[in-house]
This record gives sequence, C-alpha cells and structure tokens, in this order.
Amino acid sequence: MSDDVLFDRVALIGIGLIGSSLARAMKQFGLARDITCSARSQASRDKALELGLVSRASADAASVAADADLVVLCTPVGTYAGLAAEIAPVLRPGTIVSDVGSVKMAVVQDVAPLLPEGVPFVPAHPIAGTEFSGPESGFAELFRGRWCLLTPPEGTDPVAVEKVAELWRRCGSMVEIMDAARHDRVLAITSHLPHLIAYTIVGTATDLEEDTRSEVIKFSASGFRDFTRIAASDPVMWRDIFLSNREAVLEVIQRFTEDLTALQRAIRRGEGDTLEDLFTRTRAIRRSIVDAKQA
Repeated sequence: MSDDVLFDRVALIGIGLIGSSLARAMKQFGLARDITCSARSQASRDKALELGLVSRASADAASVAADADLVVLCTPVGTYAGLAAEIAPVLRPGTIVSDVGSVKMAVVQDVAPLLPEGVPFVPAHPIAGTEFSGPESGFAELFRGRWCLLTPPEGTDPVAVEKVAELWRRCGSMVEIMDAARHDRVLAITSHLPHLIAYTIVGTATDLEEDTRSEVIKFSASGFRDFTRIAASDPVMWRDIFLSNREAVLEVIQRFTEDLTALQRAIRRGEGDTLEDLFTRTRAIRRSIVDAKQA
C-alpha cells in the first residue's frame, strides 16, 4: 500500500490514553486528513481540542460518526453495544468500524450484528498502554514496536482488513490476524491474569493493619512498585475486560490457583529443588521476552 493518506475523516469514540495516542500517531504520520472525537466528559473534549488532537469534539457519538470513513471505538468494552446501536443509523456503506478493546469475542458479538449492510467491522487490539488515562496521557510512540492483533469476523471485506492493518503498521505496530476466541485465551494469561493478581496483591496490602500498611508503602521494593503501577490502571476498563472475558479468565485463574497451591506445598515441605526448577524455567521466559524486544 502506498504512503498516501489512508482516511479522509476518522472519528474516535473516546479520547483517553489509546484514543489520544492514536490521534497523535495519525497526525504525526499523516494518516488522516481530519480527526474528530466524541467523549462524555466536557473536560476531555476541551482538552482534546486544546491539544490540537481533533478538529471537532462532541458528546454525541453519532454526530462525529456520520461523515467518517473510519470509526474507532476507544471506550471501555462494556459501552460498545450501546455505542454501536447509537452510531449504526448514520454509518454510510463503506465506512469501516474498528476498536481498540482488550477482549474480542464479546466485542464481535456486541457490535457486528448492529452494523448496517456494507459497513465492515475490523476489531483491533493494540497491545500497548500505561497506567495513565485521559487525552493528555497519550503519545504518538505508544504503539512503536508493539503488537496489534486484528480479529475480523469470517467474511469481513479483506480490503477493509488490510486498510486497518496498514493504519497500525504506519503507527509503528507489528500486526497479526488472529481468531477472536484464541485472542481471548492468549490475553487471559498474558494480560488479564497479571492485572487481576496485581489488583489482589495491592488490595491485600491495603487491608493490612495501619502500621504495617504504612511500612509496606514506605519500603516498597521494585516488585511491589510494579504491581502498584499495573493496579493503577483504569478501573472501569478492567472491570469490563474481566466481565467480558469471564470464561477464559476463570479458566486461567483455576490453573493459576492449582499452580499456586503446588508452590505453597513445596515451600511448606522445604522442597528447594522444586522451587529452583520453577524459578529457572520462569527466568528463561523473561529472557525470551527481552530477546523478542517486548520488555
């Protein structure tokens, strides 16, 4: 595909970390002639305009979607069905609808049936982020060197799929197409479970007696600090992720619980070889992640 502008008009439904980073990247690399957004918060709309991320910001998602060539849902996945119903009547044939959600089976089920004939849906998941949120938290380099997984339903227009793939490639991402169910199983272990563990560990720390809790915060080592960073992620977004991907998440929680019980037993019995073997295997996984430049 050539290096010309990919889209005349892009509408971002939501302008938080991912939406604002996508707007910055599209502007930096000249991928859209015009970018608009909708957001529920007046403060977010004002900030998006102040930062020059968009030419127009509205509380009405349908008003910005009406004349767009690409509409990207950048809100918590629990809002998708309502938004799809809201914008569907104004979408023109040929308009592409996409998203940036961390769950894909529920997204396909919630959105695809509501879209009119001739409007392809190309779900996307840029695997990138920070613990910060809001239009001011985004940056164009967020997606550089990171994976973006596309999970188009069977029969999706291949031209639309390639156009969305090219958008993410030009934003710096590596793109792979994956079945939605497989995506949800993979992300349940690589992303969703780690976040659940982080929320649990930090929650446990806050439930300690007052004097112990203050010392936990004061003397936080790097491991606990990393958990608090993850646990500072958007609570609404992660609530929706866990509820939308509940089957895969519950499956990996069960597996993790069994492994944790085995580790607890090894510690109780003083089985040093068992512990060392586990730590050696997990160290190798870390090295492979570094080698893949995903650290």
